[in-house]
Amino acid sequence: MEPILSSTTLQLRPHHHHPHSLSSSSLSTLKLTTPRSLRQKLSSPVSPLRVSANSQAAPASTEAKSTYSVPSQMKAWVYGEYGSVDVLKFDSSVSVPPVKDDQVLVKVAAAALNPVDFKRRLGKFKATDSPLPTVPGYDVAGVVVKVGSQVKSLKEGDEVYGNINEKALEGPKQFGSFAEYTAVEEKLLALKPKNLDFAQAAGLPLAIQTAYEGLERSGFSDGKSILVLGGAGGVGSLVIQLAKHVFGASRVAATSSTGKLEVLKSLGADLAIDYTKENFEDLPDKYDVVYDTVGQGDKAVKVVQEGGSVVVLTGAVIPPGFRFVVTANGAVLEKLNPFLESGKVKPVVDSKGPFPFAKVVEGFSYIETNRATGKVVIHPIP
Repeated sequence: MEPILSSTTLQLRPHHHHPHSLSSSSLSTLKLTTPRSLRQKLSSPVSPLRVSANSQAAPASTEAKSTYSVPSQMKAWVYGEYGSVDVLKFDSSVSVPPVKDDQVLVKVAAAALNPVDFKRRLGKFKATDSPLPTVPGYDVAGVVVKVGSQVKSLKEGDEVYGNINEKALEGPKQFGSFAEYTAVEEKLLALKPKNLDFAQAAGLPLAIQTAYEGLERSGFSDGKSILVLGGAGGVGSLVIQLAKHVFGASRVAATSSTGKLEVLKSLGADLAIDYTKENFEDLPDKYDVVYDTVGQGDKAVKVVQEGGSVVVLTGAVIPPGFRFVVTANGAVLEKLNPFLESGKVKPVVDSKGPFPFAKVVEGFSYIETNRATGKVVIHPIP
């Protein structure tokens, strides 16, 4: 089983020469899209699948104003029914979503895939989903081009990133981030770290929020020890770094396949366990917290200290294990930005990507193999 929400594990060898691989420490920031390119007319297919805003919440009482020229239609990936990757369709005449009072409109520069995206597309939580048709995508990085009347701190031209859905499984937005524009509440966004490009930033929000919230809920704190199961995955790679550099762990251990052991060490793991050669539950060590991203809760409970806890993202929950679904919050990103900007915490972008916007279907197919290292990112977006 794999986590519902954030990208994980394990089999691909990282290509360290790739510009977005782990070894990248700082890439140049992408230039803002010019107003001229925002004004370009979008070509329309003969019979487009129209995504209207009617099933969204009521439009803003005060229409947001913009000095940018924002079109009424945009290019986006859309599905009108639940199913396999075959239901995904490219559409060049989707309505640009309206901006509510507490929202901003983001010109999307990059987006990222998470397991929640394909589980949602499969209809795994259709009872609480927004109405079809759907533009998928949770993670976003881009530029603010319009602000609602109640927006306090963000302004046009700000480079931002975030997870656009406050509750992952309850009423996620009909207009996601796999589009030229997406509307999102100000409270869910943060300014993009200056040293990261849009592709790197787009892969962080849902995974880093999941990593942080799990550590916080577990009571993790300075001087405690932790074992991370699936340490090379989207969430696991960030749990290692946050535990070590933000929470002040005394000892961090993590599991991965043989080819990823050096990756774990480079992220801050004191002990890298090759799960193909050793059973972590047979080792003598016990931990204050076990963070299970891969669904091994039955084994995880065997190595937790008395009074400790096991964070479970997928699979069976056995006491003292607990499961949670992340709540998106821009304030968490703001709190972690200094650690990202200092380089203590680094994004891990899978070396097969970024996938260009035209290859979103391939990106979905790849993440569904559960072999990604770190995050599967979509970039550039026209």
